[in-house]
Amino acid sequence: MTRKYIDCRTFPSEMNCSVAIAADSEQELLEAAVQHAVSVHHHEDTPEFRNQLKQIFHEGTPPVEAPAMASPA
Repeated sequence: MTRKYIDCRTFPSEMNCSVAIAADSEQELLEAAVQHAVSVHHHEDTPEFRNQLKQIFHEGTPPVEAPAMASPA
């Protein structure tokens, strides 16, 4: 089983969020990421949003240093 993570530091935000979340299962990571996104970033929990989050999961663990930010789509 490969550990997966998602890192808010790769996306620009008004609050400069520095949270990175890692888990051993994609489902566990998804649930934690959705809770964070809804409560902190005020996203709406929809099937489409969950699919978008899954697309930006990475394998491994988050780096200690902040990664480069993603360019706006």
